[in-house]
Amino acid sequence: MAGEDAGPALPLPTAPPAPPLTPSLEVISFGCRLNGLDGEKVRRAATASGLQRTVIVNSCGVTQEAVSKARQAIRAAKRRDPSVRVVVTGCAAQIEPETFARMGEVDLVLGNAAKAAPETWDAARAALDAGLPTAQRVRVSDIFAARETTPHLSAAVEGRTRAFIEVQNGCDHRCTFCVIPFGRGGSRSVPMGEAVAEVRRLVEAGHKEVVLTGVDLTSYGTGLPDGATLGRLVRAILSGVPELPRLRLSSIDAVEADGDLLAAFAEEERLMPHLHLSLQSGDDLILKRMKRRHSRAQALALLERLRRLRPDLAFGADIIAGFPTETEAQARATLDFVEAAGLAYVHVFPFSARTGTPAARMPQVPAAEVGARARRLRAKGLSLLRRHLARAVGRQRTVLAEKDGHGYTEQFTPVSLPQRLAAGSLAPVRIIGHDGTRLIAV
Repeated sequence: MAGEDAGPALPLPTAPPAPPLTPSLEVISFGCRLNGLDGEKVRRAATASGLQRTVIVNSCGVTQEAVSKARQAIRAAKRRDPSVRVVVTGCAAQIEPETFARMGEVDLVLGNAAKAAPETWDAARAALDAGLPTAQRVRVSDIFAARETTPHLSAAVEGRTRAFIEVQNGCDHRCTFCVIPFGRGGSRSVPMGEAVAEVRRLVEAGHKEVVLTGVDLTSYGTGLPDGATLGRLVRAILSGVPELPRLRLSSIDAVEADGDLLAAFAEEERLMPHLHLSLQSGDDLILKRMKRRHSRAQALALLERLRRLRPDLAFGADIIAGFPTETEAQARATLDFVEAAGLAYVHVFPFSARTGTPAARMPQVPAAEVGARARRLRAKGLSLLRRHLARAVGRQRTVLAEKDGHGYTEQFTPVSLPQRLAAGSLAPVRIIGHDGTRLIAV
């Protein structure tokens, strides 16, 4: 599952407010960080094709709510300007293209496999300019036939100083709550040499931090020769690009962390001490019903091992509240697990059934109880974040500054910075306090 990224993290079905339309094009991306990266690639390719007066909705398919939000965005775009053309792509378009093809506001539905390829948008422009009959509005191929990651590996997220590089796409696992494999296809990886070369290009362009992303990042190496793993890739990047100050990982699946990756955290100072893990529950029976591949004890043992190897590591995790069949005792076990794991960041997702998944057919927890359990977990998460922030007070941290007077520490902790720090600079700062959500530095 995509994101920060189950397998990787569950995507958030949100999108930024849409600005007024211009004669150029607008891309609205929903969901996970990887989909946001895809959206930037789509924008570049569609702009290069000369496409204008078009809204591209890069949809998320992780929940029914995410699909609904994409549909709402489509209708809103047409209300703002009835003459604008609407193209829908992304995971929801891949999984259920007819849902969007039936909408009168939609002119074209494109699948995920080639949505970032320049030739896709050259063809889309020609089709839109010519006018498409309804029967030809869907152009979605079999995502499981995809054998390569998307082209144009990297993109800087606008307004940020770090760059993201997609080194892996797709997922071979079948968690019972997740439809993402049907939107992204099977796991596939970028060859190590290409990834290293792309990181080198990003550093030469001035980026101080590069983030490796993927749908199931720790399955990196699938389909590649010579036993490629995420750990080997990290080692290759750090040795092959010695000028790179900071390398960071997005969400990973705890059970797949390879020995080279663990060793890299112990030995490579430029590999940032922050990991976001797809944990989802702290109860063994619920984990089995989710078809997760780790137990509560295995997760805690991995966290303890990593802390021994790298004492300054900070951990985040995705947790689902109110998974089907979850009892009150199992919910308390997850609450206790979050505390025992010593997490710094807890991303809580109230369970939302996705049509077509095994979890949607299981006995559901009442919505009110799902909400109550999510609130308890979020309150616990806020308490753990404040504890993490308090431990940093009085210490020195190296911060990558962004615009508007904020930045991030090595542990990806947000910091309010002195205004004198230029965006994109790395600087040592002293932490003098926190406001409950971020550190305060001088």
